[in-house]
Order: sequence, then structure tokens, then C-alpha cells
Amino acid sequence: MSEASLIAKAAELDAADELAKRRELFALDDGTVYLDGNSLGALPRHVPDRLADVISREWGELLIRSWDESGWWTAPERIGDRIAPLVGAAPGRIVVGDSTSVNVFKAVVAAVRIVADDARDEIVVDATTFPTDGYIAESAARLTGRRLVPVAPSELPAALGPRTAAALINHVDFRTGRLHDLPSLTAAVHDAGALAVWDLCHSAGALPVGLDEHGVDLAVGCTYKYLNGGPGAPAYLYVAERHQARFDSPLPGWNSHADPFAMAAGYTAADGAPRGRVGTPDILSMLALESALDVWDGVPIAAVRAKSLALTDFFLECVEAYAPEGRVTSLTPRAHAERGSQVALSCAEAPAVMKALIERGVVGDLRRPDVLRFGFTPLYVGFADAERAARVLAEVLTQVPAAPRD
Repeated sequence: MSEASLIAKAAELDAADELAKRRELFALDDGTVYLDGNSLGALPRHVPDRLADVISREWGELLIRSWDESGWWTAPERIGDRIAPLVGAAPGRIVVGDSTSVNVFKAVVAAVRIVADDARDEIVVDATTFPTDGYIAESAARLTGRRLVPVAPSELPAALGPRTAAALINHVDFRTGRLHDLPSLTAAVHDAGALAVWDLCHSAGALPVGLDEHGVDLAVGCTYKYLNGGPGAPAYLYVAERHQARFDSPLPGWNSHADPFAMAAGYTAADGAPRGRVGTPDILSMLALESALDVWDGVPIAAVRAKSLALTDFFLECVEAYAPEGRVTSLTPRAHAERGSQVALSCAEAPAVMKALIERGVVGDLRRPDVLRFGFTPLYVGFADAERAARVLAEVLTQVPAAPRD
């Protein structure tokens, strides 16, 4: 297809896009194509005013009264219930707070404790996982006296067995954008008698997850990517209802006590989702997240997924039409069932290419040594953005010298 044809096609697709008006809710300028929302989501325009009110009135005027009068104390569960529909969970199963790393630690250790079988002395972990998950899983294995078994997700069913206590798996590979089969892998973990812990950082807010529907045991995720919660926004922890009474957190802080203000020496866990709490919530970032979630009001996650696939399809079509032959290769699966909401391109000159792209207003990110990563956030990325990004990429590739080939 010619450049003119692709530009015209982008215009047609944008005109038919039911989510196109959502872009107006974000603080984005037309001079930038922002394709890094899978690292840090864009700022919803209304959040600064909300935060100003939290700081000046709720904190500045009401002071400590805001724990009750402004609902600060119940924020972790209240915001968890707002995230729940985006990941296919019923109310009362998600609590917001702490970082993804801390919640991974809670979930993996708790999974081993729920299984409560010394013969199950292995924790299986996705070998392609985001590094911190591997670090945390290794620490959890030491703490619980288990052995860590790293395996590729495709080999996970064969690695499971009577020694498996839990499996920690990423829903979407952060490097390649490959979507792993949550229903079948969860079923395989259960068939082995173990518990499945899923990391949703690169899927929540981009595609349907179905935590309750598919019987996931525990899950964690961040909120600063597709959920637009802001830098360092608190993460969340999902515990299936059937496991909540036995969820034994390795971090039993005062906030998860059944009667936190009794200040008792002995610990008694609260009921339900609050068991996942630890210490005092980070209220400013938590309430920024709560406000940011307003952009999701009335948005069906199925529509988000449909646009995500259409955007990534179109971007790949434009890259194939524009890019010099042999300079980039897609690492992201073509099959929709195997694709998240990003496109990763292998490029020998990736560092120089990404630097040049950002200088020209196309913001993606680099995964060393040779991966150009482009995240497509359906609430604010359009088809004209995808076409422009591919066209600028092609221009940059013609100007950055090709690396010598062996």
C-alpha cells in the first residue's frame, strides 16, 4: 500500500473509532505520538485538580479527620473494586497498595502457605519474566524452603508435577508483547495440584483477563501503565474468594489486623481483601489513581481489546510498507490470541534509532540491546498515530547507518 493509501486508511479507521473521543480526556499534545503507555500511562486532564483538592482541603484543612471524612481509610478496597471489572473480578477481591514487587512477594509466599504441603517443594517461575518477579520469587523460595524452577511459559505444563507448590507467570511478555494463555496455563497448574499466581502489569487495561472466570488463585499488577495512575502509583493484589480465609501474608502489618486501632500485641488477620494490606496507605498517589480511573467509566474492555488488535495490526502493516527491507523484524506474534497491546521490533541499531525517534516526537522505548518497543494504549492512541510512527521510523532507518552484519 502507498503512503497516501495508508494515511487515508488511518483517517477512515479513526473516524469509525468508538474510543477516539477518549483522547480528549488526556493531557497530550498533537505534536507527539506517545507509544510508551505500557511503561507510563498519560496524565488524565482532571487529575491535577483532584490532587490539588486532596492536598489543600483534605490534608490542609481537614487534616487527620480525612481518614474518616474523606474516605482515606477505605481507599485501598474502594479503588480495588474499581479496578476489579477491568480484570474480571468481583468486588471484595482486590486491594490496592504497595508496589508490584511487594505484592508478588505476598502472593507467592501466601500461595505456598495455602498449599501447605512440604512435599511440594518447588516454585515454578516464568523464565522470561520481568526481572523483579524472578528476584522476588527466588527470595520467596528461600524463605519458604522451596526450590525455584525457571521455565519458559511454553514448557510450563511439562514442568509441573507433585512437587509444585505454586507457579508465577507473566500474562504478557514485557519484551516481545507475547500474550500467554492464562486459562489453559491456570488449568494446567491446578491439574498439578498447585496454585497459579499471575502478573498482570502488561495486560490489565489493555485486554480482558477474566480472573474469576478462569479460576486464577492470586494475581498482582501495577497501575501506572495502561491504568494511567501516575509514576509510582500503588499496585494491587487479587486473592480469589475461596482462598481469602487462608491467605497468610508474610507481611502482616497493622493495617491488615482485624482491629487495627486496638494496637494489640498479637496479630489477628482481617477478613477478606484487607488481609493484603500492610502499613499506612500512600494516600496522595492512591487518590491520584482513583481519580485517573474515571477515564474508564463506560468503557467496555472488549472494545479496548478490539482497538488494540486493530492498532497493532495496522502499525505492523505500515512498518512493512515503509521500513527498508531487513532493518527491523517483529518479535510480536501475528496471531491475535498470542498478542498483547505492544509491538516489539528487533533492530540492530535500536539505541540510535529510538533516540532519533524520540527527538522527532515518536516516543517508544528501548529494551537493550536491540528491541524497539511500542505500546498501543487504545484510550488515547489513534490510527493516524500508528501510521505516523511507522513513517518516521522508516525515515530514521534510512538515516541511521546499518550495523555491520556477521
